[in-house]
Amino acid sequence: MTLAIDFGTSNTVVARWNPVEQRPETLELKGLALRQGESPALVPSLVYVEDGAIAQVVAGQMVRDRGLDGLTNGRLFSNFKRGIGTAVRGFVPELDGVAVGCDRVGQWFLGALGGAIASDWPELLTAGNDSQLILTVPVDSFEAYRHWLTRAIAETPLGQCDRVRLIDEPTAAALGYGKGNCEKVLVVDFGGGTLDLALVQRPRSATRSAQGNANATQKPLGFLLRWGGQAVTSDAQPQTTAQVLAKAGLNLGGADLDNWLMDHFTETQGTAPDRLVARMVERLKVRLSTETEAQEVYFDSDALDTVELALTRSRFEQILRDRGFFEQLDGAMGSVLQQARRQGIAPDDIEAVLLVGGTSQIPAVRAWLETYFPADKIAGDRPFEAVAWGALQLSQGTDLKDFLYHGYGIRYWNHREKCHGWHPIIDKGQPYPMAEPVELVLGASVENQPSLELVIGELGEAQTAMEIFFEGDRLVTRSSQSGSSAAVQPLNDRDGARSLAPLDPPGSPGSDRVRVRFQVDRDRQLRVTIDDLLTDRTLLDDQALVQLS
Repeated sequence: MTLAIDFGTSNTVVARWNPVEQRPETLELKGLALRQGESPALVPSLVYVEDGAIAQVVAGQMVRDRGLDGLTNGRLFSNFKRGIGTAVRGFVPELDGVAVGCDRVGQWFLGALGGAIASDWPELLTAGNDSQLILTVPVDSFEAYRHWLTRAIAETPLGQCDRVRLIDEPTAAALGYGKGNCEKVLVVDFGGGTLDLALVQRPRSATRSAQGNANATQKPLGFLLRWGGQAVTSDAQPQTTAQVLAKAGLNLGGADLDNWLMDHFTETQGTAPDRLVARMVERLKVRLSTETEAQEVYFDSDALDTVELALTRSRFEQILRDRGFFEQLDGAMGSVLQQARRQGIAPDDIEAVLLVGGTSQIPAVRAWLETYFPADKIAGDRPFEAVAWGALQLSQGTDLKDFLYHGYGIRYWNHREKCHGWHPIIDKGQPYPMAEPVELVLGASVENQPSLELVIGELGEAQTAMEIFFEGDRLVTRSSQSGSSAAVQPLNDRDGARSLAPLDPPGSPGSDRVRVRFQVDRDRQLRVTIDDLLTDRTLLDDQALVQLS
């Protein structure tokens, strides 16, 4: 039994592979999801904290059904996915004596999701039944988010699954989106929190698989996670292979547009940037995708006042231009097209552009895409389910050939600058599994050094630092005024994880002591082998060290 979860900033989709009908289907979870007409059953990514001390929360559609999304008492959380795995600057809300940060809220949300699945679809979570859970993650997510996600899932009923996989959201969408027999497709996954672009070489059978014609008995390959043990792999050969050719991501989404609109109405009408206005501007934004002008009116019974907001599509697009919205989109697109050109792929070679996520439905976004591609190549008919449906293809005989989105290095002490620096060992864009290991020869750094210590870091590109903080009832992300910096996230900088092997006898500076070989396997594990040059002994043999992005 296979389950896929696309945990989104605004909405979450849960899907399973129907073994009888041989096709993916979106689950309708009672109380959490709402199906409107022909729309898919989406779970709003909302949490209302009734009692933080005992973790009593209301989640999903139930928040709206009970009218809790209009309250301004500080107990409603939305867009919390953006702050997970990231240090929130400044004030963190405290409810019932408990600090309620994004990690904790996300854990509560996934717990509610897992409880609903266990109640409505218990057979999907039966251990020992080859049950499998596939989780999707943004392209630009650092390992901190991926680690949080797997830990959080393990503490819910979803942790009963035998196997757990991770796949990039736009890559999954490429596998789950129907578009004839197009092979080279560009996915534009633009949701509430992130913009992800991925150029994917799909197998010819990808569309047929998404519609249910895949061989269900074929076991997959790909990277796996498993609670408390080594990755589990299969000896079966995949039926088809999808290859990721290029990808890029931005911390930009519909939540930012909502904040910009709230700022606009604060400046022009003096409205307070509270939960009520947030709900109104989100509705305005959605309506402007199909209307050229929209109006929202709300009567506040407590204040005995009417709040009225109106906006035209042209004014909305001007706000986007004023905020540098399209310049940011151009930067991400330029990165993907540049990666493609290095492989001899021109924009004309891209056969289809697939729109995913609610923000991708904004007419200005489609118009921007039409400056790069003909209109008949752009498809937007499966914006919400494609990611979860495509993730299910990993269980149906589709293997994934991917590359590392981030680079990795080891930390060293820079004597000249009197600070730590990072020596690259794995380049960004490295395909995995690696054909040849990376080898370093290292000496002791201090007299009588008892062991070899290495800190592995995930190297981000030089970029404008982002601040994430709570402003009243809303979670806000803004560019830091400190300028640009290279983001580095240590992966094993903690007690018990830095020390890799004892040195016997202890090391002394001035001579080479150990040979270290780094290798990335097909499960994205960074593996290390350490040979002691002095004693001619192998201290560590092909040991998994950290999971990479």
